Amino acid sequence: MHRPPAPSAKPTSMMDAIEHSDTLSSMLSLQRRSVLYLKTIEPVLPPGLSEQLLAGPIEDDVWCLLVRHNAAAAKLRQLLPAICAHLRSQGHNVQQVRLKLLSR
Repeated sequence: MHRPPAPSAKPTSMMDAIEHSDTLSSMLSLQRRSVLYLKTIEPVLPPGLSEQLLAGPIEDDVWCLLVRHNAAAAKLRQLLPAICAHLRSQGHNVQQVRLKLLSR
């Protein structure tokens, strides 16, 4: 009987690989923080608006919020001061929120 060779090392999961890479681990941390920011601002947003948003990249103290529709972006522009203030009041170092309209 022929047996397959025994694996030489335990397979590595994707999350293990990410956590052991400084660059990927840093990117994952930023993505998680961006999602946290999005959840943090939900109380400031009118009903239904959060469904039009996605968490975007963070660069230093600037957070980018991805917006699905032009109308949602227009409403968000009015709320930007309140959004920034709310994030800071919750202990997040966000000095500016940029909006990026997602193209279809």
